[in-house]
Amino acid sequence: MFYSIEDLVEQSQNYSNISELMIETEIKLSGRSREEIIGLMERNLVVMEQSIVEGVAGVTSVTGLTGGDATKMNNYLAEGNFLSGETILTAVRNAIAVNEVNAKMGLICATPTAGSAGVVPGVLMACRERLNLSRSQQIDFLFTAGAFGLVIANNASISGAEGGCQAEVGSASAMAAAALVQANGGTPHQAAQAVAITLKNMMGLICDPVAGLVEVPCVKRNALGSSQAFISADMALAGIESVIPPDEVVEAMYRVGRQMPSIFKETAEGGLATTPTAQRLTKELLAKE
Repeated sequence: MFYSIEDLVEQSQNYSNISELMIETEIKLSGRSREEIIGLMERNLVVMEQSIVEGVAGVTSVTGLTGGDATKMNNYLAEGNFLSGETILTAVRNAIAVNEVNAKMGLICATPTAGSAGVVPGVLMACRERLNLSRSQQIDFLFTAGAFGLVIANNASISGAEGGCQAEVGSASAMAAAALVQANGGTPHQAAQAVAITLKNMMGLICDPVAGLVEVPCVKRNALGSSQAFISADMALAGIESVIPPDEVVEAMYRVGRQMPSIFKETAEGGLATTPTAQRLTKELLAKE
């Protein structure tokens, strides 16, 4: 078992990759066989794929606050007249799709939470063709993301109610960045640097859901978190390192979450949730109930 990112990087040297370390850890923690564990992750992967397909086809949330943006991004991509790279925008589209499905109460895979469920699958499905990832390598991607997510959860938080959105979308983006590094042939050390780079950039991000719903601004934050994962991964692969060690960054995020006022932690009492438009929308939704 590893209890820090430093532990994770060090112990991974005894395995072919981080994924194998995570699988071995899961075997010890759960008592399940290797085949069972991989089978469960395969099921998660299928759910991720299905949620993206459903979201891109077009969905509307139960409240009507969100929906249709994944389709718009898909159409924009098809036109080919975009400014950002196609792979990044595909990840953005995918992330939006997953979170729009979540908002309509559809089936998604929480990675690490429902509110941040779009980032990891969004990034994976965007990069798998670019990197020509086999099914096994896609499973490895998810186990690698999970390994770093486990450390973050144990040493800081993955809950918006506890640590703000830095703990949800921030953690998801860091997990995806680390997995991207490994998928593209980077080292565990570089993957750890990608985690640090991501969390530093997203540190302090508040959780301010309009009407207390996981829709606004959550869907779009997943989209931007997906793009952050790619940039962090590329920086780490280029040899850029975080001056502050990854474990210290995680500790800092934990402290920031503890110090963050409750109005910025999923209570809908601060930030965007208190804007005039948000207040109007909240009243309209309450009137419908």
